[in-house]
Amino acid sequence: MTQILPFKAVRPLRAKAGLVATRSYDDYSEAEIKAILQYNPYSFLHILNPGFKFQHQITGSHKFEMVRNRYLEFKEENSFIKDKKPAYYLYKIVSRETSCFGIIAAASVKDYENNLIKKHEDTIANREILFKDYLKTVGFNTEPVLLTYPDSPRLNELLKQVMQTRAEYEFATTDKEVHYLWKIDKTPLVETIKEEFEKMSHLYIADGHHRSASSYMLSKETENGNPGHNGRESYNYFMSYLISESNLKIHEYSRLIRDLNNYSKEEFLIKLDEHFRIENHGNKFLAPLEKHHFNMYLDGEFYSLYLRKTNYKFSDSLSKLDPYILYKKVLQPILGIEDLRNDRRISYIHGKYDLIEIKSRIDSGEFAVGFGMLPLSIEEIKETADEGLTMPPKSTYIEPKLRSGLTIYEF
Repeated sequence: MTQILPFKAVRPLRAKAGLVATRSYDDYSEAEIKAILQYNPYSFLHILNPGFKFQHQITGSHKFEMVRNRYLEFKEENSFIKDKKPAYYLYKIVSRETSCFGIIAAASVKDYENNLIKKHEDTIANREILFKDYLKTVGFNTEPVLLTYPDSPRLNELLKQVMQTRAEYEFATTDKEVHYLWKIDKTPLVETIKEEFEKMSHLYIADGHHRSASSYMLSKETENGNPGHNGRESYNYFMSYLISESNLKIHEYSRLIRDLNNYSKEEFLIKLDEHFRIENHGNKFLAPLEKHHFNMYLDGEFYSLYLRKTNYKFSDSLSKLDPYILYKKVLQPILGIEDLRNDRRISYIHGKYDLIEIKSRIDSGEFAVGFGMLPLSIEEIKETADEGLTMPPKSTYIEPKLRSGLTIYEF
């Protein structure tokens, strides 16, 4: 039984929602950030980049404190309000290609601790600690962890009924998306949604492993310092965006490698031949057609690599994953890449980028070789999590990606 609760969000006034909401900070170029900060006084980027007010670059713990100050200023200027009643928030995104919807709510750190919220990726300890310290200083979180659940006909019908009513927010963005948000705070509907989640034995983290781990660390640290702890405090929960499996969009990551580890092109192909059947397609690109089929771009030519299954043993769900196979048979033993997170010789491009981007970066000489594969399925992600295993870094690029600043969870 999972515990997914409504909460009192801090959020922008209706008239300002579209101006406040931002993409993830890392999605913007420096020029974009500068333009937004200069011409949009309501952008949440002012909170995330507090030094702009003084035309000064600020880092470290001092930056965390100033993020807190900018946030308080937004509240003092009545750009933000806090809801008086706990609510669920139904968030829908419509793009040129598709649409999806889910519920923003508070997930339990106890469920995370007890593996009712299951993980499939490793986290880096220093990143966990850094974000935990950030959350502790600023006192709020605006980036929900993306959780997924099996499709629920009852829950799906309830949410569709809500979407027939007028949205609290409705605005378009420059990337041609339309965003909608509904507040759900009527007691009967709130209780029904809560009960529907209680029927679910498990949830899965789709995106946000570091955020959930940091929230868990913060909750334990705060609990230990609170003699009156009762388990109902806000730090016992973390903001999440819960989306059904059918609404989830999973893309692959391509791998780009800067050199061939001192092998010539011919020597490298001979090494690959031990584990793969290789087909050269010249300048014709052939996308992977099935699992364990990789594409490769090397020295101006496209190749297909088909795993030789006669000398590869499938021992568990992890061993069947294409990102793992590529690591164990190519990246580690041939190209000498041990640390997939920190080795500067490897870079990643998620599957929303087209082939031209990958080809151009290799043709430019920045990289020597690139590998692509099919996206993983939700079943593969769940099987790996159920077995308590962790995927290689950058195994999945998962959408939707929410805008920051629309719902804020205070500790």
